[in-house]
Amino acid sequence: MSDSPRIHGIIAYPVTPFTAEGDVDTATLASLVESLVAAGVHAIAPLGSTGEAAYLSEAEYDTVVDTVTRSVAQRVPVIVGASELTTATAIRRAEYAQEAGADAVMVLPISYWKLSDREIVRHYSSISAAIDLPIMAYNNPATSGVDMSPELLVSMFTDIDNVTMVKESTGDLSRMLRIKELTGSELPFYNGSNPLVLDALESGAAGWCTAAPHLRAQECLDLYEAVADGNHELAAKIYDDLAPLLRFIVAGGLPTTVKAGLRFLGVDAGVPRPPLLPLDAQGAAELSAILGHGRCS
Repeated sequence: MSDSPRIHGIIAYPVTPFTAEGDVDTATLASLVESLVAAGVHAIAPLGSTGEAAYLSEAEYDTVVDTVTRSVAQRVPVIVGASELTTATAIRRAEYAQEAGADAVMVLPISYWKLSDREIVRHYSSISAAIDLPIMAYNNPATSGVDMSPELLVSMFTDIDNVTMVKESTGDLSRMLRIKELTGSELPFYNGSNPLVLDALESGAAGWCTAAPHLRAQECLDLYEAVADGNHELAAKIYDDLAPLLRFIVAGGLPTTVKAGLRFLGVDAGVPRPPLLPLDAQGAAELSAILGHGRCS
C-alpha cells in the first residue's frame, strides 16, 4: 500500500453542481472545492451521497474526480467515493481515482440484495487487490441497505491490507466505541452522522465527514479544534449553535438542502438530479432562518 497523508479533522464532502442543462458544472465544482480548501478543511471527499454519485454516469464520475483532484492540487488529502452496485464498477472507479491522484477511496457496499459477511469481505478484498490506496470502509445502512458490524469491520482491517479506516454513519456511538475497544484504538474511525459529531469526536473519532462546511465552515473547524484542545464547554456551545443546521440537512437530504443553502449564500450549484427534487418553499424558509436573516438572495 502506498503512503498517504494522515487523514483527520474536518473532511468536507462537496456537492456535485449541475448546469441548467443538467451537465456537471466543473467551474462551480472547482470554485466550491477551492473555497473549502481555503477555509481550512483537512480533507476533501467527493462522490459520496452528498455528491450524488449514485446518479452519475461513469463519464460524469470521472469528470468529478478529475476536477476535484486538479483543484485540490495535493494541498489536502482527497478521499474519493468509489461505491457502486457491482464489484467490477467499484474497482473501475477505485482504479480511476488512484490514477487521478486521490489519496484514498471510500467504499460503501451498496446492494439490491442483502449481502452476507462473506460477500462483503470478497467485495472489499477484490477492490483492495486492484489498487494501492488506503480504503475507508463506509458503513451507512440507511443508504446502502447493508449494515456492517464493528466485528466485521475490525476483521477486514485485520485481514485486508488496504482497509485502514472506517466511516461510521449509523448514529450509534456504541459502534464506534466497540471498534475502539476491539482494536485498542488502532483502527481510525470517522464520524459520518452530523448530529452525533460532538459525542463522536469526544470519544476519539479521528475526523468528521460532513457537507456542513459548505454552509458554516469556520464553525465546523472551531468545533473540531475545541474538542482537540479539550475545551468541552466551548465545543458544546459551538455544537449547540450548529445543531439545528446539522439536523436539518440530514432530515431534508444532503444534496437537496446543501444546494439550497448554497443558493442562499449566493452560489448556484444547480438543483439535485431526479429523482431528487429541490427544497420546497417551507423547507427553504426554515433553512433561510437557520442560516440567518439577510443571507437569502
